[in-house]
Amino acid sequence: MKISLIISTYNRPDALKLCLLSAMRQSYRPDEIIIGDDGSTEETRELIESLSKITDIPIIHVWQEDKGFRLAKMRNKAVAASSGDYIIETDGDVILHRNFISDHVRLAKEGCYLKGGRTNLGKELTARLCNAGKLKNINIFSRGIESKPENSLHLFNIAKMIAPYYRQHKETALGCNMSFFRKDFEAINGYDEFFIGWGGEDGDFGRRLQRYGLKKLQLKFAGIVYHLWHEDKFMQNKELNFNYSMRSDDEQPIRCRDGYDKYHKAR
Repeated sequence: MKISLIISTYNRPDALKLCLLSAMRQSYRPDEIIIGDDGSTEETRELIESLSKITDIPIIHVWQEDKGFRLAKMRNKAVAASSGDYIIETDGDVILHRNFISDHVRLAKEGCYLKGGRTNLGKELTARLCNAGKLKNINIFSRGIESKPENSLHLFNIAKMIAPYYRQHKETALGCNMSFFRKDFEAINGYDEFFIGWGGEDGDFGRRLQRYGLKKLQLKFAGIVYHLWHEDKFMQNKELNFNYSMRSDDEQPIRCRDGYDKYHKAR
C-alpha cells in the first residue's frame, strides 16, 4: 500500500517540529506527509520548508485561511491532496513512537479502521521538549507524564490479539491517532464540515464509518503517540457540535452532505 501520513496543525511550530522529526525517524516510513494547516502564520511555513530539506519523504503543505477552528474542512482538504491508498491521521501536537506507522500498517485490515489512544504529557515536560527542539526518549517511567502512562507501553503481539475486542463500546474515533483505507473515507464523504470549533467531528466520523459497515480495531499497546500539553481553546461551539454529533440515528446519513467530495472532484 502507499501510505499517506496526515498531520493537522495550527500556529504551534515548536510542537510541529517535534511531530515532524518523529515522523521522519519512523521504522516504517510513510510515502508522503501531508500537513493540513488551519491558517497558521508564516513561521509554520518556514519551519516546514526547513525540515523538508533534511528528508527525502515528500512533504506537502496544505494551508487554508484562518477563519476560526475548521479542522473538519482542513482534514478533507489534506486527504484530497494526498495520493495514498491508506491514510494515517494524527495532529501536529504529538510525538510519534518510532513504530507508530509500522503498527498501523501491520494491523490494517479490509473492513476495519484503527483507533489508537495517547499518553498525555504535562506542561513542564512539554515546555522542556519544545524548548530543546529535539526528540528525547519518552517511556512509562518518564517524569512529567500527566495521564495515561500505560498507553506508552509497546507490546505489539498483545495489541494484535486484543484489537478486535478492546473498548468496542467506547468512543468511536480519535483524530490524533487513527487510520483507514482511502476508499472507505471517500464512501462516507470524509469529515462533516458542519463542525466549526472544537469537538464532535471525530465521533461523527467514526460512527458513520461503523454505520457504513466497518469494524473498529482499538489499538492498545501499539500505535503510540505522546500528546504535548496545551490549553483548551476554541470551545465556543462545543455544545452545538456534540448535540449535532449525537443526534438520533435516523437523522444521521452515512454519507455526510457537506464533506470531502467537493475537493475530490476539483482534483
